[in-house]
Amino acid sequence: VPADRARTAVFYSISNTQRGLGGISFGNFLIKQVVEELRRELPKLDTFVTLSPVPGFMGWLKSTSDATEEDRNVLKLLNEPRWIEDAEMTAELRTVIEPLAAHYFLKARTAKGRLIDPVARFHLGNGARLERVNWLGDLSAKGQRESATVMVNYLYRLEDIEKNHEAYANDGEVVASSAVKKLLRGEGRRLLDMRLSS
Repeated sequence: VPADRARTAVFYSISNTQRGLGGISFGNFLIKQVVEELRRELPKLDTFVTLSPVPGFMGWLKSTSDATEEDRNVLKLLNEPRWIEDAEMTAELRTVIEPLAAHYFLKARTAKGRLIDPVARFHLGNGARLERVNWLGDLSAKGQRESATVMVNYLYRLEDIEKNHEAYANDGEVVASSAVKKLLRGEGRRLLDMRLSS
């Protein structure tokens, strides 16, 4: 796509641990500044998202009590060499991993009540919305080892940044798209039952 026709900007890597970025308020300064600059250069841009890693997800998967015995049996497929090349295995794993990923982001907490994932804490704290879970998003050896290939998109919508930040900072609320919420076990069934009863 020619740059002047692009509609979406994807931020692949951003870190407040980089030298020179310490102490900068990302939600109120860096993200907004970058979005505004990009909009000036490329006026058609209207969607700003990250493509973010989930570095602690595999560790959580191995230790969580939120996975059923049936889930654990399917998760054993992750130990198979070259499982990512087998369509049946990836399809079976997806049915277990996507709902667990939604649970990881929306429900799972540390003993102190904080979100487990540091990348999620960073982006949600800066006013983003958890937009999408990307199954097979990172097929590298590191992606398989750390996140079972899962990556996520955080959406930055300028008009919602402050509101989303307040929801997270004050109430610990994870602002998420309906697509992510529907991945939660029981959520899809509940929505279907509501439609059928109306």
